[in-house]
Amino acid sequence: MPESKPAKRLARSQASAQAEAEAFTSTGQKDTLARAASVAELAKMAKALRRHIITMTAKAGSGHPGGSLSSAEIVTALFFKVMRHDPANPTWAERDRFILSKGHAAPLLYAALAEAGYFPVGELSTLRQFGSRLQGHTDRTATPGVEMSAGALGQGLSFSIGIALAGRLDSKDYRVYVLLGDGECDEGQVWEAAMAAAHFKVDNLVAIVDRNRQQLDGWTHDVMNIEPFPEKWRAFGWHVIEVDGHNFTEILDAFERAKHIKGQPTIIIAHTVKGKGVSFMENNPDFHGKAPTPEEAARALKELE
Repeated sequence: MPESKPAKRLARSQASAQAEAEAFTSTGQKDTLARAASVAELAKMAKALRRHIITMTAKAGSGHPGGSLSSAEIVTALFFKVMRHDPANPTWAERDRFILSKGHAAPLLYAALAEAGYFPVGELSTLRQFGSRLQGHTDRTATPGVEMSAGALGQGLSFSIGIALAGRLDSKDYRVYVLLGDGECDEGQVWEAAMAAAHFKVDNLVAIVDRNRQQLDGWTHDVMNIEPFPEKWRAFGWHVIEVDGHNFTEILDAFERAKHIKGQPTIIIAHTVKGKGVSFMENNPDFHGKAPTPEEAARALKELE
């Protein structure tokens, strides 16, 4: 049957629109298409990191899976899209720096470092073993790619300000990214550092808060209510961006926006779910610092296939 005139006109209109879209040279459309492909790859990597977290902590019989799982998208975006770094040269002077202030989420950082090529993935099985480079909290003297030895909470932001100011003094253009927990923000040192960063206009610093609303003893609003949280950071002089901490598009856009903020530090408040990706761990404070049993690990890995 011959094609009708309206159908022909519609086909010509659609072809014209497609040609116009393909000829449009603005990077916006191309970036959108590239970002879509990248997001799929990042999502696959985040799932791999989650599987490593479960396997590592289950084998060790200890560790902190909950807060590691909640930050998986944030760390994946940084190591596999945003940051400038070289696994073959961990001390490269021009590298961007990642500081894990919530040092108990070490399993997540180790998984990312291994997948990025800082050390063999097989070494992840040595988590928390005697003599291992992968201790329960990060040790910068032992593990390639680790920038700060962690233990006591609340210190990472201060440490990061020092690194950022050093970069300014040395005329380096590296950026510093520091990941904090929201429970960690009970610490007074965090707010002293927040004042200092704004005072010294440390605009090569980006803090990210894993806002999963839980800490060791329960929900943050019960232990020490930190609301109104975004308003506090604004009052301290920070540029505040809020995102869904499990949405790569929002996370990547936030990091890109932060690069253009001048004269003040940026904080990204990432709203997350503790234990994300494993049904029985999600929003379950029990798994803040408790490793899964072998049976629970098998169930979790099944969910993460």
